[in-house]
Amino acid sequence: MGVKVVETSLRDGHQSLFATRMTTPEILSALKYLDNAGFYAIEIWGGATFDACLRFLDEDPRERLRQCRAVCKNTKLQMLFRGQNILGYHHYADDVVDMFVKKSIENGIDIIRVFDALNDVRNLEQAVKSTKKYGGICQIALSYTTSPVHTVEYYVKLAKKVEKMGVDSICIKDMAGVLLPNDAYKLFSELKKAVKIPLELHGHCTGGIAELTYEKAIEAGVDIIDTACSPISNGTAQPSTQAFNYAYKNTQYDLGLNDEMLDLASSTLSKVKDKYLANGLLNPKVLSVNANILKYQVPGGMLSNLMAQLKKQNAMDKYDEVLKEVPKVRKDLGYPPLVTPLSQMVGTQAVLNVITGERYKMVPQEIKDYLHGNYGKAPAKIDPEVQHKIIGDDEVITCRPADLLKPEFESYKEKYKDLAKCDEDVLSIALFEEVAKKFLVKKYSLNKDSEKVDENAIQEFSIVE
Repeated sequence: MGVKVVETSLRDGHQSLFATRMTTPEILSALKYLDNAGFYAIEIWGGATFDACLRFLDEDPRERLRQCRAVCKNTKLQMLFRGQNILGYHHYADDVVDMFVKKSIENGIDIIRVFDALNDVRNLEQAVKSTKKYGGICQIALSYTTSPVHTVEYYVKLAKKVEKMGVDSICIKDMAGVLLPNDAYKLFSELKKAVKIPLELHGHCTGGIAELTYEKAIEAGVDIIDTACSPISNGTAQPSTQAFNYAYKNTQYDLGLNDEMLDLASSTLSKVKDKYLANGLLNPKVLSVNANILKYQVPGGMLSNLMAQLKKQNAMDKYDEVLKEVPKVRKDLGYPPLVTPLSQMVGTQAVLNVITGERYKMVPQEIKDYLHGNYGKAPAKIDPEVQHKIIGDDEVITCRPADLLKPEFESYKEKYKDLAKCDEDVLSIALFEEVAKKFLVKKYSLNKDSEKVDENAIQEFSIVE
């Protein structure tokens, strides 16, 4: 039967390498080839693509999705969805989650991969329920990390719990690229015994071990792997699709992908990559192996953010000290996995602890919200002294955080009835209010034909067939 593949270069690949700046014409130029390559699915949407379209690219993210659906006739389209955070950075009410899922599926998404930064399954419930309600394929991704509590037994127990929620598959999401090969073999061997639904592995090459980890996971029986077309692979992105396709040819794990289509997609994406190398958005440093992530358990993107924050404060000499502080902060906060938004929160707190010279002297509001329980339940016990120093004797909620949120979709719709022309516009405003308002004012004043696929723009980034 072989191993199935989800192609990630058109979402996580460019998000990891050059800040999600690939434009819709560039995506479409490769998609027409990838659609004919034999993938199980192509990850095309979600993650930071929505924000980047509105904030930096002056594109409507749903127009991108509709255009991708129009071009992609043979392959499922997949998106990444942050549970109750949707694609934003805080919890939204259930009615907004429900409507976002509905419109994602209506506009062309087949598979919704749902994850929660804390692996708090309560934060996944509404997204799972809505995906199944509107006929989508739902996968839960478990955020992989290492700590005294994040054992094989922890993930097996979690997998059994989410299987009972009625999802279609489970993904181990190794966002930091810290899953070691032998650990992957043990983990997937036990997961295969524990659950009956398909298992997938999503990793990053930042630490230099992803290919070895994938190999051991495949040997342990993983059903699906995430890879990226070669020009947009490796570094902080996923392993190369072509490399795995060649490695497993004529074996029991044969990926069965079309070499000719992969070559055409690669030629197109090589031009795209060259553009971002030339304009500086793709920093060659992110293409290098950084074994520090294995030592400090810090994702590549988080390392970049830490550097940027320290440069701003003229404190790059504190870099090593901050790296050592990150695992200490993480322990204090109950070992949250370092994935959005927790990675940014932990990193910022580590920087503040070092720069101010006193731990937790300055604390961002997001950390306070986390300690109040507003993000969900921490994986392990939070240090009581740290908690008391930051929030005193404040009440900590123990319910599902979204239970405290009133429905908000209709109020956004009423508030912006003169600007939002459809439910999709309302959702954009709900997630990124100020950014979306500016975008929509510009969009509707231009009155452009938003539905049309620009064939000339596609051809600009294509090769002669």
